[in-house]
Amino acid sequence: MVSSETAPATGQRARGLVPFLRSQMRNIAPFLTLIFLSGFFALASPSFATIDNLGNILTQVSVTGIIAVGLTFVILCAEIDLSIAGIANVTGIAVAYFTLQESYVNIPNIPLPGAAAILLAILLCAALGLVNALGLTVIGIPSFIMTLAMMQIAAGISALLVRGQIAYKVPDLITTLGSGAIGGIPWIVIVAAIMLLGGHLVLTYTRFGRYIYMVGGNREAAEYSGLNVKLILGAVMVISAVCSGIGGMLGVAHFGSAQQNEFDTYLLDSIAAVVVGGTSLFGGRGGIGNTIVGLFVLGVLNNGLDHVNIDSFLKILIRGVILLAALIINVYAQRLREKAAD
Repeated sequence: MVSSETAPATGQRARGLVPFLRSQMRNIAPFLTLIFLSGFFALASPSFATIDNLGNILTQVSVTGIIAVGLTFVILCAEIDLSIAGIANVTGIAVAYFTLQESYVNIPNIPLPGAAAILLAILLCAALGLVNALGLTVIGIPSFIMTLAMMQIAAGISALLVRGQIAYKVPDLITTLGSGAIGGIPWIVIVAAIMLLGGHLVLTYTRFGRYIYMVGGNREAAEYSGLNVKLILGAVMVISAVCSGIGGMLGVAHFGSAQQNEFDTYLLDSIAAVVVGGTSLFGGRGGIGNTIVGLFVLGVLNNGLDHVNIDSFLKILIRGVILLAALIINVYAQRLREKAAD
């Protein structure tokens, strides 16, 4: 029999639990989705729940993970970067453009030593990110429009460099990191893990990371606090471009070729990883941990659908539905947050 003192205490805990679950919906829903998808595909296909397949999933999400690190910084500031796929593509093409190609590759390129090719490719993606930053912070162009224009600019540069042809050779270091392995673990997985860890440490333990959350949470209050908001916004745009460039270079080595439109699908994949994982589109909430969960949700979903032989067109539909569900949860969580603040 419950005493009169215990009953109110239990009721208070129950009433306190509901607001907590609501406030954590953005974090809980992706994790539950991951558990559900993993359990479903493990039951549906004996070949899914194996160590080898886990390695496949990690490899498949590595390029997306590298690109999503920078995008997480941008979305935490309540901005968006639609140029990530274009910058990834042009950087991957650039590093091949500055590498000596085989005689059968009909591209009039400029062969340079490997280190120089990598450096120029990194400088190119950083320069494109800087243009995004200047357009956003100096001219005042909304990030959606600015990065949409940059997406076209990057596509144009890619087309000019390869002119419809395909390049294959990249510097040895990029080849090793993109397609090599150490102790049976692909280097590209290790690079992705290092970049995700680095992004998490920056966001969690540095002043710059705290500033990002402040700008995304309340930009006006951040300005009143004396923060250089424009500098922070510009920095995250450059970081996003550099992460995209690194993903593009390693992706070219991983896929074995550099060609136009190679990374087009990575725009949706990267945005989906960040948003499905629970990082708020309105800024100030989320982080690399959420992005990692989102990467696994997408990786498990794509890999699992291949194991159960789902129609490829239905696969696209299912991914779209899951992204829509994540967006609904994201918006609903923001409304609950605003209601709680009133």
